[in-house]
Amino acid sequence: MNFSTNLVLVSGANGWLGRNLVETLVNGDPNYKTIEKPQKGLIVRCLVLPGEDVSFLKSLSSQVEIVYGNLLRSDDCSAFVKNGQSATLFHTSGVIHPKRTNEFFAINVTGIKNLINESAKAKVKRVVAVSSNSPCGNNPHPDHLFDEESPYHPYMNYGRSKMEMELAIKEQHQRGNIETTIIRPPWFYGPHQPPRQTLFFRMIRDGKFPIVGQGENLRSMAYVSNICAGIILAAMHEKANGETYWIADEKPYTMNEIVDTVERLLENEFGQLCTHKRLKLPSLVSEIAMWVDAALQGLDLYHQKFHVLSEMNKTIACSIEKAKKELGYIPAVELEEGMRRSIHWVLSNYQKL
Repeated sequence: MNFSTNLVLVSGANGWLGRNLVETLVNGDPNYKTIEKPQKGLIVRCLVLPGEDVSFLKSLSSQVEIVYGNLLRSDDCSAFVKNGQSATLFHTSGVIHPKRTNEFFAINVTGIKNLINESAKAKVKRVVAVSSNSPCGNNPHPDHLFDEESPYHPYMNYGRSKMEMELAIKEQHQRGNIETTIIRPPWFYGPHQPPRQTLFFRMIRDGKFPIVGQGENLRSMAYVSNICAGIILAAMHEKANGETYWIADEKPYTMNEIVDTVERLLENEFGQLCTHKRLKLPSLVSEIAMWVDAALQGLDLYHQKFHVLSEMNKTIACSIEKAKKELGYIPAVELEEGMRRSIHWVLSNYQKL
């Protein structure tokens, strides 16, 4: 790795993606020659919420520096980026499943506005910000792949908040205040996963995972180390300034393929007795869930299960050709190996599903 200074900044460092990114910055990634080894003497300054357990981050390296703060406070953002001239900021903070929809806009939009304003004042060189597939919504037909030219068509309030986040970032870049790059990962998976991903494994094992419709709808997925590599490559390439990149595994997978892969690994490699059943539901169930989800969100309420179920029959798939061509990004881990590592991490840390 070779950054312009011996300091990088990571917001959301104690989150699922953030932990993996800090780990990659500290240890390097042997799958890519340009980031195979970490930069000597690199300080990784991490922004975490007050009161969070930071023992994992501190265990990675003595060069991991912890700053406590909240993106909703400009003073905290200022303290985080202090003396950050010419540094790179990796923005991984965000909220996906809140209790109320206004939290989407407070954290995903106001948070980045505060952080990027203070970063520009501190003369940070570049912000590499993690967005989502949600600003583009669902693919218009089953054979379609999103690319960087796809128009905004946000899916509900989360998608709208991420779209507004992207627009705020682009505005700062257009004004010439700071270099920016936007990364769009879809559904991701891998170590340090939250409880909802462990529930995903348990439901597959117990035959309770819903297959809505035929299960042949495509989903792009991204193993966490693939995302981290894409993020770091985007920070190191000058041509990535002002650009947006989809970062995912090489190809989309059908829902059936995803579930079958996890089931096979659980039983054949991890000794988990699987029921070999699926909770098969008609496609209409997802449409009804979408209507309920929209109605609740109209009341500033958010229900995770309705929201997830509403997407279960949708195709959400992207092309990574631009990232491959411009960044040299080649996803090193695909579904089977990625899920193998994910299950191993869960069983190593929780002992059981």
